[in-house]
Amino acid sequence: MRIRISLGEQRIELMDNYGNCIGAWPVSTAANGAGETCGSCQTPRGQHIVRAKIGQDQPLNTVFVGRRPTGEIYSPEMGELEPERDWILSRILWLSGTEPGFNRLGERDSMRRYIYIHGTPDERFERAPQSHGCIRMRNADLAELFDLTPVYTPVEIVES
Repeated sequence: MRIRISLGEQRIELMDNYGNCIGAWPVSTAANGAGETCGSCQTPRGQHIVRAKIGQDQPLNTVFVGRRPTGEIYSPEMGELEPERDWILSRILWLSGTEPGFNRLGERDSMRRYIYIHGTPDERFERAPQSHGCIRMRNADLAELFDLTPVYTPVEIVES
């Protein structure tokens, strides 16, 4: 298995070991574009792996803070109370860069930047760059990807 994320297409694809696409979904990446530096609010490019999977068996729309479920289930009413909040919902695939000096270690470390593939409020989702660096997905799409993706799955993030 491997994952490919296209920033230009705002699309994530899951491929089998033979290069066949077994699933594709729309995503929303960083509003600030591509970049690897800490504090940039950009989506890092290059080779990564899924370092950790968080949220197995949690209900869809579970709210996470600091990678832990809060016990809340997101609703549109909650979203109206905190319209600027960057909601992390349902599941988390935590990415770690594999290219030292580019997206791993020092000021360019994807894992230390807490770059995730995570759920977002479905009613706010747009297939357009809007995140703070993470890769946002609709919750049911993310749950499907999560179930199909083992830890250490390679992830490639490309601009086009």
